[in-house]
Amino acid sequence: MRIIEYYLQQDSWLNLLREFLLGYGYLAMFYVIAVTAIYFLIFGLSIRHTLPLKRGFQYNSIKKLSGSEHVPPVSLLVPAYNEELTIKENVRSLLALNYPEYEVIVINDGSKDDTFQVLVEEFQLKKISAIVSDAIKTSKVRGIYHNPEYPQLYFIDKENGGKADALNAGINLSHYPLISTIDADSLLEKDALTRIARVYMENPEDTVAVGGNVRIVNSCTVEDGIVKDVTFPKKLLPALQNVEYIKAFLGGRIGWSAVNGLIIVSGAFGVFQKEKVIAVGGYRGGYPGEDMNIVIKLHRYCLENEIPYRVAFCPDAVCWTQAPDTYRILSSQRKRWGRGNLKNMVEEGFSMVFRPRYKVFGMLTLPYNILFETLNPYFRISGMLAILGYWLLNMTEWKTLVVFGLVNFLSCFILSLGALYIEETAFSRYPKLSDLNKMLLYSFLMFIGYRQIGVLWRLMGHIDFFRNNNTWGTMVRTNFNK
Repeated sequence: MRIIEYYLQQDSWLNLLREFLLGYGYLAMFYVIAVTAIYFLIFGLSIRHTLPLKRGFQYNSIKKLSGSEHVPPVSLLVPAYNEELTIKENVRSLLALNYPEYEVIVINDGSKDDTFQVLVEEFQLKKISAIVSDAIKTSKVRGIYHNPEYPQLYFIDKENGGKADALNAGINLSHYPLISTIDADSLLEKDALTRIARVYMENPEDTVAVGGNVRIVNSCTVEDGIVKDVTFPKKLLPALQNVEYIKAFLGGRIGWSAVNGLIIVSGAFGVFQKEKVIAVGGYRGGYPGEDMNIVIKLHRYCLENEIPYRVAFCPDAVCWTQAPDTYRILSSQRKRWGRGNLKNMVEEGFSMVFRPRYKVFGMLTLPYNILFETLNPYFRISGMLAILGYWLLNMTEWKTLVVFGLVNFLSCFILSLGALYIEETAFSRYPKLSDLNKMLLYSFLMFIGYRQIGVLWRLMGHIDFFRNNNTWGTMVRTNFNK
């Protein structure tokens, strides 16, 4: 009798598990359909706006604009921490921009290497007394340096406080109404600032931020801070990141910008109204994700105060950046991104979700980010466990699982191909046929292991968040031509 009761209990548990897995299957199906639909919606908007963008690239006179007195002056802020290998090329590229009026403010955030000595010696900088605003509190500034022979260049030496703190120190010293953030491991194309200013000038009163396009400089030839020969990355990880960036920026941000739902302006290159940045308290320090945080706060500030605004994206304003080329550095970067994303959603995002007063940002952007970006690792991992359960309990045939996997893969691959289509039709930065073939190959390969490892990195970033680990992580710079 006890044996019969035991097997009945076992069978009852198995039935409950089957019912649970069946319910999860319906939830997963709706989840996949929803995320795919939004992906294609944003991609469709990106495609729709590509042709007008292309016509704008062809017919607007960037050369005339670069010498116009009507172009707004900009303060370029360059936070630097242990950047001795790239800082000279970076600053020289910024000083060579085709732009009528701007300044370059480099902020040494307590570097432990020779960043300070390299820059002071390269440009013969001397300590000066300068008027500095106290609009935003920062770590102690040890000195401000300048050389009249380079009137556009200022150098702040301060105690370590993190990237956000360094940017805030730059804002306090800046002299112009627009600020632009540039990473010290990045290079701007000579007309990049002019192109991004053109987007701002289309509606200067309402445009609170404009993001630039970030491309991978690995394997390219750099001379005097200028990318001379564009080459597709030769190493595996930078190559995978290259097609990933193309998909994210061209297949995603163009579309999100079209509905004023852009949630991030890359810290590598973006332009902001200084007045609005100060109004929201400047950049948030203490942990990564400051580039997403500042944009979320700008959305909130403008919507709550009923201020007409837009956060735009300029795909032809190009910033070239170094991509991590080792597993250790890339995993550290992605864990940091995952940690910053979760922190932003917890502290800023949840309170705005599905509230009509926050319009597209609250009704679409944030729900999408929380469900399909922040919670994505949990859905993917639970999905893999559910598939294992279906197989062990004979709830489905292997053919069904294969078909489901292929449909999911093809939908994602089509989006990657669409981003490459935008790249080739509107920009064509990789004119060699061999580079196009490599982009097609790596667009396929990124779904075989790379995206799955990315889920793990994001989950590990969440674990760091719950452990209150706010460290920046590992990042090693190399010379641009190495």
